[in-house]
Amino acid sequence: MTLETLAETPHVTGVKQVMKAVSKGKALCVFVANDADERVTRPLKELCVENGVELVDTATMAELGKACSIDVGSAAAAALNETR
Repeated sequence: MTLETLAETPHVTGVKQVMKAVSKGKALCVFVANDADERVTRPLKELCVENGVELVDTATMAELGKACSIDVGSAAAAALNETR
């Protein structure tokens, strides 16, 4: 999945919201900004591995925020599976 695909699908942004989506089985793919603080993103990455969710290390926080149509950067975003 790419950032362009993320913009076209239902999604959530922010580490807390993405962790909730992964925990509930609603995340198809998780994007993590490569310039985000590792202390913040490490628990999310571990949760994705535990739950078998595709994890994509992506560009910058600013680019991830832009892909999600928000005016600020985002450390993480998840494309959602609305059927779950």
